[in-house]
Amino acid sequence: MQKEEIFYMNCRAAYLAVLRSSLANITSKEQLCLVLQQAGRNPSQKILKKYWTQRTTKLNFDDFCEILRKEKPTEENELMKAFRKLDVNGHGYILHNELSKVLTSRGEKMSPEEVKEFLSLADPNRDGKLDYIEFCRILVSTAEQCQTVAMEKLEADTKLKRQNFGNQTEISPKDSLSQPVPPSPEAPQKTELDTAPRKAESRSSSRPSSARSRRSSVSTTITMGASGSKSGNLSEPKSLQVWHHTSTKGCFFLEEDGGIGSLQYRLNVPKTATVFLTIRPLNLNQQDERPSSWMTVDTALFLVTGNKTKEDSSLVCFTELRERRSFGWKGELSAGTYYIMPFTTGCRLKRRRTPAARAAQLVHRTDTGELALTKEFRAALSDIFEVIDLDGNGLLSLEEYNFFEQRTSGEKCDEDAWAVCKENFDTKKNELTRQGFMELNLMEANDREGDPTDLWVTLESMGYNRALEMVEACPFVIDIYSEDIKPSVQPVNLELSSKILNTALHRSVISKGEAKAIKGHDNVIIYTYRSESRISSVITNKSSHKVTVHVNNEQSKNCISSRGMSVFAVEVPARTKMVCQHVVPNNEKQEWTYHCVESIVS
Repeated sequence: MQKEEIFYMNCRAAYLAVLRSSLANITSKEQLCLVLQQAGRNPSQKILKKYWTQRTTKLNFDDFCEILRKEKPTEENELMKAFRKLDVNGHGYILHNELSKVLTSRGEKMSPEEVKEFLSLADPNRDGKLDYIEFCRILVSTAEQCQTVAMEKLEADTKLKRQNFGNQTEISPKDSLSQPVPPSPEAPQKTELDTAPRKAESRSSSRPSSARSRRSSVSTTITMGASGSKSGNLSEPKSLQVWHHTSTKGCFFLEEDGGIGSLQYRLNVPKTATVFLTIRPLNLNQQDERPSSWMTVDTALFLVTGNKTKEDSSLVCFTELRERRSFGWKGELSAGTYYIMPFTTGCRLKRRRTPAARAAQLVHRTDTGELALTKEFRAALSDIFEVIDLDGNGLLSLEEYNFFEQRTSGEKCDEDAWAVCKENFDTKKNELTRQGFMELNLMEANDREGDPTDLWVTLESMGYNRALEMVEACPFVIDIYSEDIKPSVQPVNLELSSKILNTALHRSVISKGEAKAIKGHDNVIIYTYRSESRISSVITNKSSHKVTVHVNNEQSKNCISSRGMSVFAVEVPARTKMVCQHVVPNNEKQEWTYHCVESIVS
């Protein structure tokens, strides 16, 4: 068994010791602590807060594996070294009162009650002395026993072992659908794509041995031609230059839970009109004549009726046609209010697994001792300003600034605070200029006496890594044209936006996709939709019980899946629909083949 496979076996064993399956999410900091302890870790509160922040709502199996990669098991000699620093006389023990002083006054301070409980467990002899040599041995041994018991439980449960659930996305070139294209090395759209099982254990289940498993399957093969070197099928109206036009910007962000979020937009159409909608990635490096790294990210727009609930909203249209990097739709809209919902498959916008080679410097001291922003940081802030200047007028309104604040801090700036902001920083027409935005960030650095911690929080929230590269975000531009009326568009946040988008996505695939029932399971239907640039599939489970669908893409060629791997499983509750995967070509200038086999795990 390979080292990587052993690692994932241990991860999965620990995960399943606490949760019902690898498809379930960790939903609290306490649950995260339990799972880490099952994996032989002894996480401190500092470690738990590092991975379970105020913005965290859930962590999946993928996230758990990444934490275990970073947080290595505590070695016995490391524990011993810490205790020996307290045992200055080398007695091999520490008096309870001495240890109590340390535990209640240093590091993560414990309460007297917590210390008392700890000592009662750590010193069964109750002689007032902690034999730390024996304590360290027992602690490490207990951690190893937890791992062993978890592994034995997994090995004994043949059903769990056969299903091979998980979310592993670290794929080897040999076994992947295809090599990822830089800069896209795990994050599905923030819909119901919560699961992307791991590759390491998938060989046995990808070729089911039983005759029943072979019969209970359906396969789809689609060969697509090259598209990157030729013009697309999206044609602009001939008189577009005289149409009414408005545009707005936005950005796709990878979220901590693995989803992808963005603003939505309210479109007001005062009377029936012909409308032309497009979306494309925003290139921030045009002056350098180099395309931004995210320019290969696929984009789309879904237009739904302007109701604020999942049940009331209905899909009006979505952008199927393409011209180079623009995706668009042309048609007639009746008078009313609509919501424009940006979408990307997540195939090329994925979380980076490797840290940046070097961390950039954000601030420095001038010759006079004053703090100043570095040239690199100013360039990044200028790009951020470009992204959050949604209307493109070169200024930030309070509304635009608040979308930025909500993204980076979870808070909003009220009118009084905005008035203070305008008094202290450069403004024009009651809006913040680019220079004023720089001054605001410099003030934040001065408030922290040069400590860049909060500045890094802002940058990472906006998709930047420590080398000041935007690697976990994709800015975009939406253009709206109308022949008859002046379109009005306004950015908004909808609490149910992900649910509404998910429903629209389901309806688009089901309405235009090919339907195939899995043999022997007529109530489980796979819908496969194809456009020039992507293939999407949705699983509909019409039965009264949950089903688990095993998906095998190993015969696909020149493809990237939103699941990040070639073999995985999807758990679909009774009478529900769920996105199975999205697939795009790895190299758009070459032919690509989608070959997928879905089967029921029995």
